[in-house]
Amino acid sequence: MKKIIVAFIMFSLFFVAFRDKDKDPLHKRIFNTNITEIKSGVPTNKIMKDELEFKDGKVFSNFLNDKFNVSWLKYVIEKDTSYVDSITEAQVRYFEIKASVKNEEKEETTLFCKIENENIEGEIKIMKNDKLKKHFEFSGSEKATKIKDKK
Repeated sequence: MKKIIVAFIMFSLFFVAFRDKDKDPLHKRIFNTNITEIKSGVPTNKIMKDELEFKDGKVFSNFLNDKFNVSWLKYVIEKDTSYVDSITEAQVRYFEIKASVKNEEKEETTLFCKIENENIEGEIKIMKNDKLKKHFEFSGSEKATKIKDKK
């Protein structure tokens, strides 16, 4: 009887562990990006570095936090698909993500991005009273992770 209970508990833990991984396919992914401000529809020459971190259904941008005091933004995956690249014949995982938040001053910060495997591009808009206050575009790639050696 104890073996059956232990087996059931192990199976349950195994199921929960794999189920949670499928919930958020962007969990713990970090992207290094370059941000360019767009003024009157024209990109400026100033490029700012940023890091976008996805975790637990939220995204964090160092740039947004430092410049606009915007912390973690809850995001929604609007598109999650895979396809085979016609040139390289490699499998590509594609996401479209949208995140937004409003602050006390009625400013709305919206982040929209597209991710293809390890590449990311998108835009950030800051609106106040339904008028565009700031507009940025960004692009970059996933931050390389260190491989831990097992000794």
